[in-house]
Amino acid sequence: MDSPNLFRLIYRNTRVNTDAASLIILLGLPGMYLVFFGFGFQSLTRASGGASYLAFLAPGIMAFQAVMAGTVGGSMLWADRRYGMLAQLLVGPFTRIEYLFGIMLTSLLFGLGGAAVMLGVATLFVGVPAIAPLGLLAIFGAIALGSIFFGSMMLLIGALVKSNNAYNSVQVLLIFLVNFASTVFYPSTPSLPYTLRVLFAINPLTYIADTARAGYQGHLAPWNGVEMLVLAAETVVMLVLATRAYLRSDVTLE
Repeated sequence: MDSPNLFRLIYRNTRVNTDAASLIILLGLPGMYLVFFGFGFQSLTRASGGASYLAFLAPGIMAFQAVMAGTVGGSMLWADRRYGMLAQLLVGPFTRIEYLFGIMLTSLLFGLGGAAVMLGVATLFVGVPAIAPLGLLAIFGAIALGSIFFGSMMLLIGALVKSNNAYNSVQVLLIFLVNFASTVFYPSTPSLPYTLRVLFAINPLTYIADTARAGYQGHLAPWNGVEMLVLAAETVVMLVLATRAYLRSDVTLE
């Protein structure tokens, strides 16, 4: 694999996804979640004498960046195939594997960068948390794995779907499902219906949010290590499935 080619692809992917509209979606949407959900639900917890909801929500929103970063991969593959860019790139010095790694590493970059931005936003509203080095490693390690997982998932969808409307519909549905059926906004408690508790338990975003929150609050436990092992296994499986589908997909949809 040619490293200069890979860096050129990452640079190209980053440039394509850092226009004003894309940044509003990638950073603005999670930022609005943090502000409106944080202060809105904060009023409820304060009224009942509860702990800071903002401190609970902040690491969850950082974890959500893994999902937002994952949308980059599938969207780029689908658009590149639709408009013939993938065929043009592969005619040049780039290989299919380099293109794949370029997308995955771009998703990783967006996930970690978005989480760092959300950490800065949270610091403004919650204050400077005393995050230990191990806590930071857990936060960004979980988000890195999550970015690859969701990047692979969206890439798999992008490789299989040939309709723009279908792709957008599936992507929006998945974002909604994994986002709200996780511990990003609220904990999983026995008061939740059994079906929702099952969704929470199998949702990879729950593992990311739980580990990010434990690292953020300094409450890392062996269970978080188990969650990361499960997430790593799921990420490998999803990456293999996405790679197989991508390598078998047509270069163009025309």
